[in-house]
Amino acid sequence: MNSFWTVVGFTVKNKLRGKAFLITTLVMVIIISIGTNLPYIISLFNKDQGQVKVTSIGYAKSGQADGIAGTKLAEELESYYASQEQADIKLVAYPDAGGADNNEAQLKKAVAANEIDGYLTFGPVQANGLPAVYYNLENLMSDSASSSLSGALQVINVNRVLQDAGISEEQKKLLFEPVKVETVQVPIGEGAGQGSERTPEQQGMAIGLTTVISLMLFMGIMITGQMIASEITAEKSSRVMELLITSVSPLKQMFGKIVGMCIVGLAQIVLYGLVILANLSMSHNRSAFQSLNIDLSAIDPSIIVYALLYYLCGYFLYATLYAAIGSTVSRTEDLGQAVMPITLVTLASFYIASFSVGTPDSTLVNVASYVPFSSPFVMMLRIGLTNPPVWQVLLSLAILIASILAAGWLSAKIYRTGVLMYGKRPSFKELRKAMKAFKA
Repeated sequence: MNSFWTVVGFTVKNKLRGKAFLITTLVMVIIISIGTNLPYIISLFNKDQGQVKVTSIGYAKSGQADGIAGTKLAEELESYYASQEQADIKLVAYPDAGGADNNEAQLKKAVAANEIDGYLTFGPVQANGLPAVYYNLENLMSDSASSSLSGALQVINVNRVLQDAGISEEQKKLLFEPVKVETVQVPIGEGAGQGSERTPEQQGMAIGLTTVISLMLFMGIMITGQMIASEITAEKSSRVMELLITSVSPLKQMFGKIVGMCIVGLAQIVLYGLVILANLSMSHNRSAFQSLNIDLSAIDPSIIVYALLYYLCGYFLYATLYAAIGSTVSRTEDLGQAVMPITLVTLASFYIASFSVGTPDSTLVNVASYVPFSSPFVMMLRIGLTNPPVWQVLLSLAILIASILAAGWLSAKIYRTGVLMYGKRPSFKELRKAMKAFKA
């Protein structure tokens, strides 16, 4: 047992002292710090973000009979935008220049002099009782006011129709009063009692948290798994393995490296968590996240517990397989091809969870939550978004733990024979023969 903890300690110290590990960790800390401060950084560059860009639009007050309807409509538009708290359009009236052509020439000069961004002209009265409206501007690519004008004209037209129908102002307010619908997630299944409903804020935090957990698990598996396999392969290629097995048994080496890497991975996650908390505790970040309706107190503590369980289980499942495959490879150049199947399985599991956020009750998600290789990702998605029955979570964990024991037993047999096999990567048939010979 002492030799086992010696391997664990050596693995931890070796990685924590490695320059590549320290540089990678430092880069991740910087990226996390930038990410958590991103809302505040964006606010520094967008101080005028809350201000609405106002488009000035001119119109001519025509005294001619065919232009009176257009002038009246323009005045209604001017009153409409004047009543808005943050109007994005300002109507500018110009006196009658004596005819439609003279009025348009006057408005064109105003556009050329940058007095206005565009101008309105009007056509004959249409079937809806409003004259045709034309918005004239120099550059069509800069048009950002047409949709606003259309909406304003629609409101004016509706008000006219309601006024003609004899609808009072109080009735208009009741008619246009928005109807609010409060959305609450209702937990279905066993163990879903009263008081366990989730508000939209809690649901949003659950989505964000499960996404972060899946990403952390994916990175933990990919990074630490690759480190385990590459370290074993490097020891084989340099013949150091022949010296190690004389003092420490192969099984203690394998599980010592796995546990050591697990400690390193957890230490990284704790460090990243402390960095996130330190950045979020800053005053400018608190106000920035409050403006985005991000409330960390809305996180369900049970999700954190399940995340830790599934992280550890998922890590040990994949780590044992990475160790087994690394023991069969004698050259580091061949390691990427050897671990490709596990990498593809990890990617597929991560993508199932990532692309199923909108459909957490689909058949694919339900099935994948019981498959050992994908359950650490997918069941966490279900826990965060759908409140699955407790028995389903326990069944998923039981299958996952049983798979870890089976994978550990198989990986141990492969490891103790594979570490002493040099040359080309052995086939499954050669491995089976060597395992039988070792047992004998």
